[in-house]
Amino acid sequence: MTVLALDNVSKSFGPIEVLHGVDLALEPGEVHALIGENGAGKSTIMKILGGFLDPTSGQILLDGEPVHFASGPEAEAQGIVVIHQEFNLASDLTVAANVFLGREIGGWRLDHAAMRDATAALLKRLDTRIDPDARIRDLSVPDRQMVEIAKALSRKARVLIMDEPSAVLTHREVGALYAQIDRLRAEGVAILYCSHRLDEVAYLADRITVLRDGRVVRQALRGELTEDGMATAMVGRELQDFYPPKGQPGDQPALEVRGLTVPSRVRDVSFTLRRGEVLGIAGLVGSGRTELAEGLVGLRPSTGNIRVEGREVAIRSLRDAFAAGLAYLTEDRKEAGLLLDKGLRENLTLATLERFGGWRLDTRAEDAALERATREFDIRAPRRDMPAGKLSGGNQQKLLLAKVMLPDPGIILIDEPTRGIDVGTKRQIYAFIRKLAAEGRSLIVISSEMTEVIGLADRVLVMREGRLAGELAGADMTEDSIVRLAMGVTGEAA
Repeated sequence: MTVLALDNVSKSFGPIEVLHGVDLALEPGEVHALIGENGAGKSTIMKILGGFLDPTSGQILLDGEPVHFASGPEAEAQGIVVIHQEFNLASDLTVAANVFLGREIGGWRLDHAAMRDATAALLKRLDTRIDPDARIRDLSVPDRQMVEIAKALSRKARVLIMDEPSAVLTHREVGALYAQIDRLRAEGVAILYCSHRLDEVAYLADRITVLRDGRVVRQALRGELTEDGMATAMVGRELQDFYPPKGQPGDQPALEVRGLTVPSRVRDVSFTLRRGEVLGIAGLVGSGRTELAEGLVGLRPSTGNIRVEGREVAIRSLRDAFAAGLAYLTEDRKEAGLLLDKGLRENLTLATLERFGGWRLDTRAEDAALERATREFDIRAPRRDMPAGKLSGGNQQKLLLAKVMLPDPGIILIDEPTRGIDVGTKRQIYAFIRKLAAEGRSLIVISSEMTEVIGLADRVLVMREGRLAGELAGADMTEDSIVRLAMGVTGEAA
């Protein structure tokens, strides 16, 4: 019997209808994947199922009977648990305190030992070494995601709604997540799984629902849709030439790095970036890729020699990097890249305010800059004054790209350019990157997706344990070669 369902559900925000007569059924012991481009309506569906939004019309059915959830906690009391893409954790509390927040063990005197032991058991199930006594603020992004998953597992859900749960996890952590999904499926839990990773949808899902523009355009059982078929259904057209053609970099060095060292993170890394080149940096999570980029742009203390266009520069801060013609697009657009409660204009011009006046800002010039940016980077927003946090993930990423390009840098470092972004917007981002290279700019692209690195880059540097493990170019840029260098494997494949 169906556990949870939407029956002809529509949802409007003011005059704008974002869901149109959606039917969706979640069955016990089944992984149901919900896929679609950013803005297709996936988040709205998850919020309605989880009690965070009411449908404008149609019904929510629980065990076949109409139900109304007044809030998320009320839905959770019925066994419907949501793992949000945005972390819902208290930074100053411990891992154990977060897992049991609102459901503490004990009466007037909390049983901290019992909560710690239960949290440790959950984390052991997830094959992670996170300390239950660690503060959330001291954890990495992947570790915070594992805490969110542990918190959800502690709720003993009948229905588990998972929004991009693997987006920031390492390969080992993804394996642990898949093992838990298999375990929950065997226990009869109904799972709604939202992901932009079509390979994992093909691997995990028993049933797939494809959304486009707020409508269900395709439903299929396991094996009925290939990854290409999923992508085509999502965007409504055939996907051809997903990665733009590569250009021909010049011979002149744009950036020369010699002996760059970031204490405890990166050791003695040297490389050259040519003008008009896209240089990929690959490696396992924790290999030092992000720390290398942060050291280059002054976000981390570093030593070594850096030359830009043949001129030695000293970069001790992000302002120094801007002055030298370097720009950095962070991997964490929500915490480090954008002010989510501010409008598009404020976010776009924040790093270059001196260009828009002194003690009094020229808002007309700012508006003109925003107009150009929205046109050039195809930033889609109902209103220009809306908070950046209300944009879809893809439009947030395009706004961040427009922001780092506003100072007109010659060298751009982009960390995880398409994390959490749908297939259609990925293609746009790839086109933007190649357009910048064709203009003679030089780019460093850090990515955990090997196909992305191979598809975009002219050359690939592979990091391992803070050091440069090797360089690949041309036909040598293969997933097998990258993995071998990243893991320190030598010799021929068996």
